[in-house]
Amino acid sequence: METTKINAIITGATGMVGEGVLHECLSHPDVESVLVINRKPCGVTHHKLKEIIHTNFFDISPLESQLSGYNACYFCLGVSAIGMKESDYQKLTYTLTMHVAQTLSKLNAGMVFCYVSGSGTDSTENGRMMWARVKGKTENDLMKLPFRSVYAFRPAFMLPTKGLKNVLPYYKYVAWLYPMARKLFPDYFGTLGEVGIAMINVVKNGYDKLVLELRDIRALAGK
Repeated sequence: METTKINAIITGATGMVGEGVLHECLSHPDVESVLVINRKPCGVTHHKLKEIIHTNFFDISPLESQLSGYNACYFCLGVSAIGMKESDYQKLTYTLTMHVAQTLSKLNAGMVFCYVSGSGTDSTENGRMMWARVKGKTENDLMKLPFRSVYAFRPAFMLPTKGLKNVLPYYKYVAWLYPMARKLFPDYFGTLGEVGIAMINVVKNGYDKLVLELRDIRALAGK
């Protein structure tokens, strides 16, 4: 059986999750090429890697000639909802994501789109938590687009990959708790490496669910 070679677009590679996914892609033999679209340089060089600097993610139409020929998108771009008005959070989460996804679905009908959502996301779009409603609407509407498949990844705590630079500060103070926490709460504590491997494997092999909780992510990663 021929191995699916992955040509992936990654957004958010200057953040913790995107950097971790990029790291797994660059070291994986089944990933042939990676295009990262960033507002600022990610500082990584690799023979598989191409980078586009683009500041306005609400309009990526100027990049369309460079965005075809890819069979995966790992959408890791996101912001925290802390202290934000719902209208602002919706613009930066829903509106931005949908614009990028609509553009990519038009150019790459065979693409698998992996969206980094979050544990606790509200698929009903009617719950009390603002961020969870917005993430739920984003997940739901992404799945209506004409991709080959759309998967919503809902990781909880993610232990950062050693040696990477875009680690959120508080992870340095709680990482020592990880081994015990994973044993006690295996459905809430995973690693960023598992997320990256799961994203690669879901493009290669598919999965029987479209919304992936941590248990599913670990299964896809072979853990």
